[in-house]
Amino acid sequence: MTRLLFTPINIGQLSLDHRVAMAPLTRSRAGAGNVPNAMNVEYYRQRASAALIISEATQISQQGQGYAWTPGIHSAEQVAGWKAVSDAVHGAGGHMFLQLWHVGRVSHPQFQPGGGLPVAPSALPVPGKTFILDEQGNGVWGDVPVPQELNLDGIAAIIDDYRHAARNAMLAGMDGVEIHAGNGYLLDQFINSNSNHRQDCYGGSFENRARLLLEVVNAVVEEVGADRVAVRLTPMGRFMGMGDDTPKATFGYIARQLSRLNLAYLHLVEPAMVGTVLDENYDPNWDAIIKQLRHDYRGVLMLAGGYDQASAEKALLDGRADLIAFGRPFIANPDLPARLYGNHALNDADGSRFFGGDAKGYIDYPVLAS
Repeated sequence: MTRLLFTPINIGQLSLDHRVAMAPLTRSRAGAGNVPNAMNVEYYRQRASAALIISEATQISQQGQGYAWTPGIHSAEQVAGWKAVSDAVHGAGGHMFLQLWHVGRVSHPQFQPGGGLPVAPSALPVPGKTFILDEQGNGVWGDVPVPQELNLDGIAAIIDDYRHAARNAMLAGMDGVEIHAGNGYLLDQFINSNSNHRQDCYGGSFENRARLLLEVVNAVVEEVGADRVAVRLTPMGRFMGMGDDTPKATFGYIARQLSRLNLAYLHLVEPAMVGTVLDENYDPNWDAIIKQLRHDYRGVLMLAGGYDQASAEKALLDGRADLIAFGRPFIANPDLPARLYGNHALNDADGSRFFGGDAKGYIDYPVLAS
C-alpha cells in the first residue's frame, strides 16, 4: 500500500521527495542583535531531511519583534547569519523557506524602537503574554500593553518592510518565503473582526480587513516571484484573542484572492491547536470550512495542527491537503521523516526547553543509528 507521505510533489521551483514538512517553530535562541548563530545553523542542518523546512518566525523589522531572542531579517548581520543556515541546509540536501513575521500588538516596549507601544489595527487590550527579559536578562513571560493604532503611513511603511525582508531572504539563500498571516500576529489582527475595529479602508468589511495581507503578498510577489512565496493562515484560530464574525466568508475570500497568484503553497493551521497545546474545545465547524477552502484555493495546500503519522496519511488520502507540516515532533526528532517511514518510536520533547536556553533540548536529541 502506497504511503502518500512518502510520494514526491512539486511546489514552486522545488521538487520535494516526500510530504513531511517542518512547521515554523519559535525557539528563542538567536544571538546578539537577533542574529542566527552557529547553534541555529546546527539545529536546521540536523533537520534537513524534511521535505521543506519553514524557518522559525523571523521579524521583518525591529518594530516587528515581540519575543526575546527571536531572529530578524532586516540587518546585514542577520542576512549573513541566515545565509550560514541556508548553506548548511542545502549542503545536507534540504530545502528551506524563511517565514516573514510582524507580531503587531503581541509585543512589549522593550522591543520597540524608542521604547514605544506596539502597533496594531486598533488600540484594544491583548489577552495574552509575551516572552520578555527581566532586569537580570532572563527570559520571563510578561504582560502585553494596550497597543497604538497604526495610521496609513505606518501601514505603508510595514508593507515596504515586508518587501525589503523578502529581498533579504533571497540574499540569505532561501528557496522562498512564507508570509506569516496567522496565530494572532499583525496580519491576522487585521483579518479578524475581534481585533480590527477600524473605520477606514483597512477595516469593516472582510474585503477591507483582508486588504493589508493582500497588499503585502502582492509586494512580496513583485519582489521575489510568486513561485517563491507562500502564506500561512489560521482560520478560526483563537490564539491571542483572535476571532471573526464571518470566518467562512472572510477566509473563503482570502483563499480565492490568493489562488489567482499561483503561489508556491497555502499553509493552513487547523484550530485543533491553540499556541503550543491541543485545544480541547476544537470547533467541528472547521470541517466545513476546510472543504470550502480546499475548493476556493486551487494550488498546493499544506496543513498543520497536531498531526501524527496516521492522521497525516488520512488527510492526504481524503484530499484535504497536499503536504503536512509537523511541529513539535520535529523538535525532538531531527530525523522525523526516517522515523515515520520506518515506523520507529519517537523521542519525547522537553517542553521546558522550547523557548530560550542553550544546546540542551535544542540540538542534543538522539537520531537513529545509521
